[in-house]
Amino acid sequence: MSQSSFVVSSVNVNGLRAASRKDPGFVSWLAATDADVVCLQETRAEADQLPAHVVAPEGWRVVLCPAAAKGRAGVAIYARREPDAVRVGFPGTEFEDAGRYVEADLGGVTVASLYLPSGEVGTERQEEKERFLEMFLPYLVKRRAQVEGQGRELVVCGDWNIAHTEADLKNWRGNRRNSGFLPEEREWLSRVFDEAGYVDVVRSLYPGQEGPYSWWSYRGRAFDNDTGWRIDYQVATPGLAARAVEGGVERYRDRESRWSDHAPVTVRYRVEG
Repeated sequence: MSQSSFVVSSVNVNGLRAASRKDPGFVSWLAATDADVVCLQETRAEADQLPAHVVAPEGWRVVLCPAAAKGRAGVAIYARREPDAVRVGFPGTEFEDAGRYVEADLGGVTVASLYLPSGEVGTERQEEKERFLEMFLPYLVKRRAQVEGQGRELVVCGDWNIAHTEADLKNWRGNRRNSGFLPEEREWLSRVFDEAGYVDVVRSLYPGQEGPYSWWSYRGRAFDNDTGWRIDYQVATPGLAARAVEGGVERYRDRESRWSDHAPVTVRYRVEG
């Protein structure tokens, strides 16, 4: 960690094994990043399914949290220092071992990796997403009070699977009845910001701008045309968000160099003291 900044990066890898086998891929990206912490989502892998240079790369401490349902979900945190503490999931709920959420305390900041369920209108997947939203908002309220009460900050990084506003989705008109842009989902995310008091860090850096998008379908020429969604966020307590000095999406050079359908979202925070 540098003396002047704390860099946090987050990316849905769409399968850590596949992303690591690609060249260029996750391994080369990790070797080149200057991030102090990297949050991963949709890892879909157990530790024994990954090579040592992925599950225990030199210079990194890795917290891997696979889902109890093998081949689904999964989150991870890669940090350049040993975390002071780690918390997994939501104890006492169906999401405790679902591979959806993990926190690591790193000095004065708690960094969380979140993989909020994706949904599909009229299916059990959407019902699962709705249950998660119902449980997660009170958790965010409670955790903000706890960390700020300790004089610390919290940033929840990950795939939130909701485009908040029309500026966060290129084809918003055609997706108003689709999961990820439903009015009730967008309203829920507004409550995270307006009621729970968190800050969408990248949007705060780029107010009024369309995008920057972080996910593009593999179908057609969505990436080439930048027909994307901004569903990957760093959502922070106000004190940490105020220290963000630069950030955005690490868009791939071209579609052939993509190693996930999501791109990393990276923010540099100023270190106080």
